[in-house]
Amino acid sequence: MAPKGGSRSRLGEKTPSRLGRSPSRSPAPARRKAVTGKHADYTSEGVTDNDVFLLPGSDYRFLALVTFIAATVRLFRIYQPSSVVFDEVHFGGFASKYIKGRFFMDVHPPLAKLLITLAGYLAGFDGGFDFKDIGKDYLEPGVPYVAMRLLPAVCGILTVPAMFLTLKAAGCKTITALLGAGLIIFENGLLTQSRLILLDSPLIAFTAMTALAWTSFTNQHEQGPNKAFTPIWWFWLAATGVALGATVSVKWVGLFTIAWVGSLTILQLWTLLGDTRTVTPRLWFKHFFARVFCLIIIPVTFYVGIFAIHFVCLVNPGDGDGFMSSEFQATLNSKGMQDVPADVALGSRVSIRHHNTQGGYLHSHNHMYPTGSKQQQVTLYPHKDENNVWLLENQTQPEGLDGPIVGSNAWDKDSPPKYIEDGTIIKLLHLVTSRRLHSHDVRPSVTEAEWQQEVSAYGYEGFEGDANDYFRVDIIKSMSDGPEAKKRLRTIQTKFRLVHVMTQCVLFSHKVKLPEWGFEQQEVTCAKGGTLPNSIWYIESNEHPSLGADSEKVNYRNPGFFGKFWELQKIMWRTNAGLVESHAWDSRPPSWPILRRGINFWGKDHRQIYLIGNPVIWWSSTVAIAIYVLFKGLAVLRWQRGYKDYEVASFKRFDYEIGMSVLGWAFHYFPFYLMQRQLFLHHYFPALYFAIVALCQIHDFVTVRIAGIGLRDRPAIGKIIAVLFMGLSIVVFSLYSPLAYGNPWTQRACQKVKLFDSWDWDCNTFYTDLAQYSASSAANVVQTSSSIAATPSQEQIIAQGDQGQKPLIPVNDPNVTPRAPEGISPHSILSREERVEYRDQDGNLLDEEAVKSLQGKVEFKTRYETRTRLVDAMGNEIIDGVNVEMPVAPPHPDVEGMNPETAEKEEKIEPADAPATGDSEGAEKKGRNGQPRPASESLGATEK
Repeated sequence: MAPKGGSRSRLGEKTPSRLGRSPSRSPAPARRKAVTGKHADYTSEGVTDNDVFLLPGSDYRFLALVTFIAATVRLFRIYQPSSVVFDEVHFGGFASKYIKGRFFMDVHPPLAKLLITLAGYLAGFDGGFDFKDIGKDYLEPGVPYVAMRLLPAVCGILTVPAMFLTLKAAGCKTITALLGAGLIIFENGLLTQSRLILLDSPLIAFTAMTALAWTSFTNQHEQGPNKAFTPIWWFWLAATGVALGATVSVKWVGLFTIAWVGSLTILQLWTLLGDTRTVTPRLWFKHFFARVFCLIIIPVTFYVGIFAIHFVCLVNPGDGDGFMSSEFQATLNSKGMQDVPADVALGSRVSIRHHNTQGGYLHSHNHMYPTGSKQQQVTLYPHKDENNVWLLENQTQPEGLDGPIVGSNAWDKDSPPKYIEDGTIIKLLHLVTSRRLHSHDVRPSVTEAEWQQEVSAYGYEGFEGDANDYFRVDIIKSMSDGPEAKKRLRTIQTKFRLVHVMTQCVLFSHKVKLPEWGFEQQEVTCAKGGTLPNSIWYIESNEHPSLGADSEKVNYRNPGFFGKFWELQKIMWRTNAGLVESHAWDSRPPSWPILRRGINFWGKDHRQIYLIGNPVIWWSSTVAIAIYVLFKGLAVLRWQRGYKDYEVASFKRFDYEIGMSVLGWAFHYFPFYLMQRQLFLHHYFPALYFAIVALCQIHDFVTVRIAGIGLRDRPAIGKIIAVLFMGLSIVVFSLYSPLAYGNPWTQRACQKVKLFDSWDWDCNTFYTDLAQYSASSAANVVQTSSSIAATPSQEQIIAQGDQGQKPLIPVNDPNVTPRAPEGISPHSILSREERVEYRDQDGNLLDEEAVKSLQGKVEFKTRYETRTRLVDAMGNEIIDGVNVEMPVAPPHPDVEGMNPETAEKEEKIEPADAPATGDSEGAEKKGRNGQPRPASESLGATEK
């Protein structure tokens, strides 16, 4: 059992005369005499054993109570809203991809996403829902979103006992620990984050576990040599390492937590180094290597292990593989390729890949530029396709017995084949369209810079081409692999540029996408003075009739686990740093401690979810940080003037214990000033946690531990202060809770608590009276007649893909009451039926065998189409209020005389997010007009 607080040294109390120094003691000037009353070893003054495993039984009962309250507050109506909210677009979508095994690229490590996926999988989620848009309904498809939200909610609940135990481990009274736990429970921002499929709640939970483990370990360390290397000492040190690994495996913000623990570890080792009486060099190194193992090796192993699980789960190609190198992509199912001939010769059929952007293959299709030369488009396309194949030709046709051999197969019988060497001038024939790669002094359609020229495909079958088709092979020897690859073109191994002979520009591509007319594929231009990385190409596939089975073969090197791991870390870092575009709800670090602005998460049905903190808790914690900073500044000035404040144990403990928390706040706050990427209010939450710890510690010192103030002998006053502050926090929490829960609210109540214009939620969203919500709900309910037993009509949902997407809801689902269209209220919608169809880019229906053969080879896109039909009790269709007897089969356009032009026009009416179609399907259109936007929306890695 932990000793009572009265056993601690108090301000003004004398302590036994001992020699030594405390890790929290500030250094004294050389002119000062050694202070008596110190320990003879590195034991700190004023420290008692605060082992959280030995608390009184009453503390454990209080711990259970606050955990129960936290669960009640966090889980209250967790089912609402029943549609996609804010960044659930991304993190719910990642769960779908994990279950389907489709590789994706995200800027955050995978731990929290894996846990969310596990929760959904255990609840029966099959990955068939794409979480594509904010506001997209969960109920109709039967998504187990509540189970997936439970994972962040549980993390939010666990943060509360972690705060309670951390304050107890720091030596605070139970009333202070209860205060800290209560502030976490009733902090509106933390509540909002923990009720949704987001990563911040797991991040804060693991940060809190790290703070608990490190505080407990520090308490053991400060008790001196007698506690060193005991089982409890090892337990808390190892627990700190595991918690650090978990924190950094959720978000890289965990690196700030590592920096906090690392700086305090250095302080501990420095203190041990100064204890020459009890710490020998051998013992010091034992301390050092114990910390290296627990605080470096364990977190690194944990972090790497999580990525190993990540790679095991994502074995199929997906939206994110375009970010990775060709070697990486070759490790995915159906992305690998067979060994190909190493040497490239005239007449080789090759696919040419861009080296720097991972944008894909040099590609052309039978669509023209709308401006410029209006010749055939040349792009980069990220997927394997027959439109990626080019035939390498010489400037002139080879000579035969009867003169030049004509045709694209002229070089097929060359024996030996003529290898393409450095400096060779070639033409590139696009086999599918019989047009050659071409450039001229015409500005590109998108990048209209003077140093850029358009690249097109020009000509026709039988046309010999012109001088603008000539490109010189310029091998980049420093980037090519092997001596032969530096002399002549070799598949995969040779990196080269293609220099346009007539204008001396180089074939170039960069991360600029063409508009819809280019199917959002990546732009290819010819650049004069283009940067080296963006003008580098290499050949991936290579076929030539003269290169038989006995020719030398090459393939991509298998990067292995660590190669893939390191490549992914670099891609994540670069992508994270590239999130510099502005966002409608972003904010900068100076505004966070004063709670200047929140984030609009969701809005629907006159309700809103807006991320905003509890102003009382938020501002009080900021004041606590300011109080410590002022204290520290004054303490340093007094120390410099020769005052002996640091000889008083309680003064020293105040400085060290609260300073440790403020240091954690600083490490989790100030680094954001160095970042140019998108930032949001939720990035402040880890720092807020440490600020709340500091606030509670200041309360404990002022009311319990410092004798000079006078409150130590009047404990009732301290308890009253805590209760009043907690009560005020709960009241303010309740005032803003409709924004956290998405509950009904009135415009008047909203306007009363909207203290600043920068709190930019819209009070006009809400009704003027709460009764209107009940009336609105009643109006939306359409009663279903129980006497009708006829089979309902068909509502058709055509889904082009997602590898066997299942029907969105079961037929005759009793939990779904469909709404009748206006003006036909006397009749009822009996139920809904749905089916899935697979179609190719031309709209042709695919059978099951064709779908199975294509799975893993192509990407499917999902498109939802809905049609509601009304029938009467006899099963006859109702059109504009008139009963129409249904024929045996639905009308067919060829039989019933449907106007094909009208049908074609109707088919062209697609949702705003339908993918463009053409020879090569482009990326999906983005944009959600008038809706809350998910964070990182502009990033392909996160959104797509």
